[in-house]
Amino acid sequence: MAVAPSEQGPPWGSAAAAEGRVLPFPGQRRTDAPAPVPRPSYSQERQQAVAGYLFVAPATAIFAVFTLLPVLYAAYLSFTNYDVFTRQDWVGLSNYQAVFEDELFWRALQNTLVYTAFSIPIGMLLGLGLALLMNRQMKGLGFYRTAYYVPVVSSMVAVSMIWIQLFDPLYGVASQGLEAIGLRGVDFLGDPALAMPSIIAVSVWKVLGWNMLIYLAGLQGVPDSLYEAARIDGANGWQQLRKLTVPLLAPTTFFIFVTSLIGAFQVFDQVYVMTGGGPANATTTLVQQIYNAAFKSFDMGYAAAMSFVLFGIVLVASLISQRYGRSEVEYQ
Repeated sequence: MAVAPSEQGPPWGSAAAAEGRVLPFPGQRRTDAPAPVPRPSYSQERQQAVAGYLFVAPATAIFAVFTLLPVLYAAYLSFTNYDVFTRQDWVGLSNYQAVFEDELFWRALQNTLVYTAFSIPIGMLLGLGLALLMNRQMKGLGFYRTAYYVPVVSSMVAVSMIWIQLFDPLYGVASQGLEAIGLRGVDFLGDPALAMPSIIAVSVWKVLGWNMLIYLAGLQGVPDSLYEAARIDGANGWQQLRKLTVPLLAPTTFFIFVTSLIGAFQVFDQVYVMTGGGPANATTTLVQQIYNAAFKSFDMGYAAAMSFVLFGIVLVASLISQRYGRSEVEYQ
């Protein structure tokens, strides 16, 4: 005798019943489905938006008053002959023309490029080597990491004053060390051939701890399993460094390079304190030249124009770095 469909039960529910689930009949709405999340009303969304704007308003106001407005006013001054005291006449592009016709500007640009070309790679290589040493287990590891990072948080003016004493041609430690091997009268900061290398050495020493810290964070983010697999495959230490560590640190290297590039183009403190741009303009940089034009010659319009030329140089260099140097790494 055939069983009625109502008594037999739905065939679509047999598997569900065996699994302890209950499926609805055709046309019946499920009662165990999660309830839809109610969407905020327009008034609630508006209140949330207003609250967000109120939270960011103080920071936005500070940025506008102390950064945006001064930049806009400096852009206006770059088209004037403002001298702080009397003049503020519109001169158009005369200041920019004077910048590109100034031989001292090109000398300062050359010195800045030399400083950038040597300080960045030396600082990055030494920082990577130091990070590799500090990434090992050893006694006093925390002390060594702190000691190498102390110069980073020290004042550049104070650091420069210390190095002036170390570079003193008569009583400095560096001069006495060279005198012990027969080299006397070496004037590190008074010799045009040695002044810029001395500035570079101080700058590298100052930022070495920062590069070490960033590289150390990148090294600790690399899984140990990758090194274990490399050792199983027979890779030695140099091969692991060249084929594994350096490629995996590419994003870290890019970050350090871009930040160091921006900082190198803005070098000023150590130059101002240690050499003042001398001797014979051997260490005059772009920011040093801007300072001289603004606060020694009181030619604010010319200084503002030079500042925006420097801004353009840094912007172009950063965009080129973003275009050709940025990379992403996936740990698999």
